[in-house]
Amino acid sequence: MPANRCPNPSCEYFNRALPNNAKVCPWCSTPVGNVVSATPQPPSQPPPIQQQPSQPPVQYQRPPTDQPNYQTPQQAPIDYSTVYQPRVSYQPTPPVYTPPPQRAPALKLIHSTGREFHLIGEGGYIGRRSQSPGIAPPEIDLTGIPSEGIVSRRHARVDWDWSQNSYMIVDMSTNGIYLNNNPLTPGMQYRLLNGDLLRFGQDNLVNFTIYVV
Repeated sequence: MPANRCPNPSCEYFNRALPNNAKVCPWCSTPVGNVVSATPQPPSQPPPIQQQPSQPPVQYQRPPTDQPNYQTPQQAPIDYSTVYQPRVSYQPTPPVYTPPPQRAPALKLIHSTGREFHLIGEGGYIGRRSQSPGIAPPEIDLTGIPSEGIVSRRHARVDWDWSQNSYMIVDMSTNGIYLNNNPLTPGMQYRLLNGDLLRFGQDNLVNFTIYVV
């Protein structure tokens, strides 16, 4: 009767005699038989590993409440009527003529000695400077001429009159004024023309020639 042997080629007891009463190999627990093939058996292969079907990667889904709040900035509508303005032909403004300010002509009194007295401005007094302090001298000061005692402190008043276009003289003296040998009425206005003869007092001592230039 043949002895029982382990049929497992990878077992240590392969083809080794085992007790007749052994049902399995004591080493690998393989069931034993009394007929053993002499041809070596290929080693047992481990059962193939079944591969699990590949699954697509899980994609992250943004929850509805996690959506970014992108807002497009609102721009004011462009008013193209202000962007382009039609060219307007330039019309130069003609210069406005401004007449020069009117000035009264100059008044000059020439004494018989040749001394000249000028009126500064468009009006003033003719007379002699006072010796008292604080009293302003007249605009035409005749102090220093011969026979100056005939001339009063305020002998006359002369002013340019635009309506008459001439100087006007008013007698304010005590000794009188003669214009072209004609006595003047005190307080009345008389025109002074270029070349007129003006005399202060009755003695023909203080004489002037009028120049209006």
